[in-house]
Order: sequence, then structure tokens, then C-alpha cells
Amino acid sequence: MDAVNHMRSEVKKYIDVADAKVVKMVNAMLEAEKESDWWKDEEILKIVEDRSSEYKSGKVKGIPWQTAKKQILASKKNANR
Repeated sequence: MDAVNHMRSEVKKYIDVADAKVVKMVNAMLEAEKESDWWKDEEILKIVEDRSSEYKSGKVKGIPWQTAKKQILASKKNANR
């Protein structure tokens, strides 16, 4: 049995005996996943493709994750003041 099938089996066993709080939480996660079909949205896919092409062509320079993370955290800290 591969890992995913094993996880499915374990989840099925667990959900059958889970309390209402857990069942509601799992259901909410599944509903949220259904509603987030962004990868099927042609407009969003076009934006992602355009930005990827700009990066690959060198038109837009990316920044390292650590730099982006510092900027995000600084922005968040300033917003909380």
C-alpha cells in the first residue's frame, strides 16, 4: 500500500470515531479547498504565466526569499503600530 492510500485508510478510520468538533473542522477544510480553484481561473493563470515569462526573460528581477521575508515582516510590524 503506498503512502497516500495508507493515509486515506487512517483518515477514514479516524473520522468514523471523531467527535463533532473534529468532523466540523475537517468538513470546513474540505469546503475551503473546493472553493479555492484558483488554478482553473484563466485570468489568474494568465497573470502567473506573464509574470513567469517576465522573470525568465530577465525583464523583472526577482529577490531572494530572505529579503522578501524581511520586507514582509517589517511591513507587518509597521502595520501593527
